[in-house]
Amino acid sequence: MWLIAALFFVNFLILAVLYAKKKLNYWKDRGVNHEKPSFPFGNLRGLGKKEGLSDLQMKLYEKFKNKDRYFGMYMFLSQVLVITDLDLLKTIFIKDFQNFNDRGLFHNEKGDPLTKNLSTVDGKTWKKIRSKLSPTFTSAKMKTMFPIVQKVGNEFVDVLKEMLSKNSEIEVKELLARFTTDVIGTCAFGIECNSLKDPEAEFRLHGKKFMHDFNTRTISLVFQQYFQKMARLLKIRFVNKECTDYFIRIVRETVQYREENNVKRDDFMDLLIDLKNNRNGDNPEGMSIEEMSAHSFIFILGGFETSSSTMGFMLHELAKNQEIQTKLRDHINKVLEDHGGVITYECMKAMTYLEQVTTETLRKYPIAPQIFRLTHEDYKVPGSKLVIEKGTNILIPVRAIHNDADIYPNPEVFDPERFSPEEMAKRHSQSFLGFGDGPRNCIGSRFAKMQIFVGIVSLIRNFEFTTNETLTISKTALLLQSEGGIHLQMKAL
Repeated sequence: MWLIAALFFVNFLILAVLYAKKKLNYWKDRGVNHEKPSFPFGNLRGLGKKEGLSDLQMKLYEKFKNKDRYFGMYMFLSQVLVITDLDLLKTIFIKDFQNFNDRGLFHNEKGDPLTKNLSTVDGKTWKKIRSKLSPTFTSAKMKTMFPIVQKVGNEFVDVLKEMLSKNSEIEVKELLARFTTDVIGTCAFGIECNSLKDPEAEFRLHGKKFMHDFNTRTISLVFQQYFQKMARLLKIRFVNKECTDYFIRIVRETVQYREENNVKRDDFMDLLIDLKNNRNGDNPEGMSIEEMSAHSFIFILGGFETSSSTMGFMLHELAKNQEIQTKLRDHINKVLEDHGGVITYECMKAMTYLEQVTTETLRKYPIAPQIFRLTHEDYKVPGSKLVIEKGTNILIPVRAIHNDADIYPNPEVFDPERFSPEEMAKRHSQSFLGFGDGPRNCIGSRFAKMQIFVGIVSLIRNFEFTTNETLTISKTALLLQSEGGIHLQMKAL
């Protein structure tokens, strides 16, 4: 019996080695440029220690971008095709979108209910949810939510002025996260968090806990992504149970309170309550509390860390570039003067230079440094012999494209004039991907811009920023993050 067991084990090892070798020869067998992989990490050896995922992509992008329109890489044993050509990228995002409309991201409705949200679901489920949620993110809906966001912006200024009375150096990264926490808490979950005044507020602590897990579990999350069946079997969660239970509870309590007291606030939660109670042929059971919680959770995924980090990077660059900061302040004051000194949604839309500064920030610091797509059916690349097999992951290296010197000369320089109408007209439509593109672009881009604009206008009007700090980009976070805080010298105006 021992001999039989030993032979079985040896045969198993041989088959496993042959399988791994075949998997890691995938791109070589197809004549696609690629970096030589190693078992078992593929091209991810040293991830989180020597370099971050977007650092790796930038390095490989520079190596292969002039050799072909794409190159291959390996995440563990999974083959990934990285697109470098902007015309091909446009074909995938728009022209042939139906074959690349899924992201292929991990979700587990039963064991990890908050993962059943618009960011992660695919196919018909995504299409149905997108059509239901789209009315929340129109300009008209943003206009109704604007006073709620502005109120939080005013509180932000008051908190900062109080802090400045004690210390002229402020760590803004945490403060900005508390600002976006309060905006999201009130707009998406219908609760007053007050985390600006109370850093230990329960909503803030749970959001912070989730983002900390997300930004420190790079290898675990990549494993979860590329071994999804095994991750479900091992019950590896994307959102820890404590956070899941908390967010579901506050949604349940908010819904119960509003329905019992007939409360209407014209926010995201109101739309979800309508969908919950609107049972029809396409939606016979309405929407469960768990589904409502998952859809509210996309604000945590897409508006909490992303918007606060964008504002943090922007303030850092404005503090380093005083001429740009002064020009932005003068522009903001001029627009407000033209609108009677009152901050409205309409006057925010008129702040074109603020739009340029925001876009340049996302160009230099794309918070989502890569975009994923999944191939539905075998796809022959136009003008090539390569057939992308069904189930192959496509990766768009956003950070690498945004920092390509052939597209943006001197990419390390912060220059909002890159996004003047004249300069934008000279570049490829896919050269900026801060919010993705095509039918599956970021549904919350208007909301993200609104809270960024309100936050920055509130700060730039009232404070002057300077710094001598040099930022270091985290090697462990999946989103683009600064290592440590962002410390600025501030002076009230």
